[in-house]
Amino acid sequence: MLESINQWFLSLGAEYGVNPYIFGGIYIGAIPFFMLSIAWLVRRARAGESTVLPTMLAGFFFVSAYIYLAIAGRNIPVWVWIFLAALIAYGAWSTIRDTRKKIAAADED
Repeated sequence: MLESINQWFLSLGAEYGVNPYIFGGIYIGAIPFFMLSIAWLVRRARAGESTVLPTMLAGFFFVSAYIYLAIAGRNIPVWVWIFLAALIAYGAWSTIRDTRKKIAAADED
């Protein structure tokens, strides 16, 4: 059964020109870098310094797997792009909200 799931999973990658393991590796591998960027952003915001670079890095790590999909993928259905845009928008809103809470909590201390 696991073999048939793996074959189905790999067939999706072949159909769309994307290696699912590379996509997953980028997705999971970017998480620690994203978290470090957010921590750096909060630390710089608390210190009253510019947060442009950590914000840009956090954004890059947040969408890095989708950048791979955009570059390597082909014939990706429109609904996938709409779904990904919704996920990215929600994730960005959630991250901004949580980061602002962390900065505000630090300012109160």
